[in-house]
Amino acid sequence: MVKNTEIREDPGMDAVDGKMTDLEQLEIELLLEGVYRRYGYDFRQYAYASLRRRIWHRIHGERLKTVSELQSKALHDRSCMERLVSDLVIHVTEMFRDPGMFAAFRKQVVPMLRSLPSVRIWHAGCSTGEEVYSMAILLQEEGLYERATLYATDVNENVLQRAEQAVFPLKKMKAYTKNYILAGGKDEFSKYYTAGSDAAAFQPSLKERIVFAQHNLVTDRSFNEFHVIFCRNVLIYFDPVLQAHVHDLIYESLSGSGILVLGDKETITFTKHASSYEVLNPHEKIYGKIN
Repeated sequence: MVKNTEIREDPGMDAVDGKMTDLEQLEIELLLEGVYRRYGYDFRQYAYASLRRRIWHRIHGERLKTVSELQSKALHDRSCMERLVSDLVIHVTEMFRDPGMFAAFRKQVVPMLRSLPSVRIWHAGCSTGEEVYSMAILLQEEGLYERATLYATDVNENVLQRAEQAVFPLKKMKAYTKNYILAGGKDEFSKYYTAGSDAAAFQPSLKERIVFAQHNLVTDRSFNEFHVIFCRNVLIYFDPVLQAHVHDLIYESLSGSGILVLGDKETITFTKHASSYEVLNPHEKIYGKIN
């Protein structure tokens, strides 16, 4: 066991000296360029401050000292690259997260979907799947699940594999149950999963209409036309140029009267597509495409 070990950040992190800051930024740019050219993951236009913190977290985790050392290891060691990607892509999610949004979706959007012969919903940046399973439950309760197809995509293959398992920590079920009730749940939440000693396995039927696939919002194109797109708490990690790119992708992927749902800190207000949406629920960030 290692004792009395103190991890120190490279002095370039907090130094005010211009050369040190410039050097660190150059190293980060080279790291991101290398990851993109070697593995195809493009983080080059992610918000710099957030990236920087996570890169240094991985440097410490690998017991390295500089960004350049991390670059060398990541380019030669795929397992290191996978750990780095997991750090760079934030996976904060839960069942019925922001229950007010699900309640508003049930009240405002579900009636619109009832008139459709089939429903295609895209959960972009689905992480470990809690959001898409929440939607599967909601659609089951509203009698729409059998004519719906839910596409759950993420850039990270590891989290997609976890999402497909539909197994979550049992200790989280109490909080998830509370969210479900606040989201307007119509049944007992416990009917949707089987509890084990420390994990809850959700019903296989919830996966029947879900398609899990790897998709990179930065580099990949539209792959279908959707009636609803969830892209929640993803755009906040991108810089303005990349946000504009993703908004273009979303607009291209939505059907003529499609619904867009963003995270609570995200908006279409300052995008070139702002006039192409009507605000259906300003608090829950639900928008309807109008042209």
